[in-house]
Amino acid sequence: MSWSFTSDSPIYLQIAEIIKFRILRGEYPPGTRIPSVRELAQEAAVNPNTMQRALALLKSEGLLITRRTTGRTVTEHQELILLTRRTLAKEYVKRLSALDFSIKEINELMQEASKETT
Repeated sequence: MSWSFTSDSPIYLQIAEIIKFRILRGEYPPGTRIPSVRELAQEAAVNPNTMQRALALLKSEGLLITRRTTGRTVTEHQELILLTRRTLAKEYVKRLSALDFSIKEINELMQEASKETT
């Protein structure tokens, strides 16, 4: 996922979502150290304070752990990661249902989308 931002929500929230997706997809596996605030800020071309705010949000959600000697690491709490993945998926399904898509249509959309990503 690239670092492209829109004007419809604060950048720190968009950054948090990008990093959360990286964690949930396994790009940042459980227990691994993530890049420093400065490294991530430079990569995303944002102010380090903005990146710090995004990382603090992920810490408050329990996805990141801060250790004085090793920096920030992804939680090793597998159940939390699975629960977060499922919650996110349910939110998307609820949004589709709110748009009056039937379960059959949602399944068809999922199949189409999976074909496009493979």
